[in-house]
Amino acid sequence: MKILGLLRHAKSDWDDTSQRDFDRGLNARGRKGARLVGTHIREHGVEWGKLIASPAVRVKATLEGALPDMDAEFDQKLYLASADTIMETIEAHAGSGADEADAILICGHNPGLQDVLLELVSPGKENDLFREAVVKFPTAAFAVLECDIEHWSQLKRYCAGLVHFARPRDLDPALGPEN
Repeated sequence: MKILGLLRHAKSDWDDTSQRDFDRGLNARGRKGARLVGTHIREHGVEWGKLIASPAVRVKATLEGALPDMDAEFDQKLYLASADTIMETIEAHAGSGADEADAILICGHNPGLQDVLLELVSPGKENDLFREAVVKFPTAAFAVLECDIEHWSQLKRYCAGLVHFARPRDLDPALGPEN
């Protein structure tokens, strides 16, 4: 079995509308959410073998706030990537043989991350967590999937179950949706 973690970047800063999408950082709410979800990820107990991330500024800022001690492999293909591209990128970075990671954490963007959930979670394993994640995979959301595979090259449709899903508002109600 392999473990796949999905972390969406925290809430981005829209104050400067002339800024390119790629270059947007985080707003104050996003920085707080990143720190909070980072603590949650560390306490969750999975030892991540690899962290693969989009190189967008808001993703880098999320990781600096959430997981400053983890080394990320940045891949341009993950910037606004589709589910298929995300899964191809996982396989490309997973390693092989004795060096193959057992647990991979992806940090990137929607709708791709949410689409990965829809693609991988088997209809027979849809649960309350899955239904919550399908309704909305908000900024700084963190999901953990158990994939019934031996190697990342076997990652395919309906091979997983969602075993954990946390949103910033689950960790601190003050970070719930803004009115």
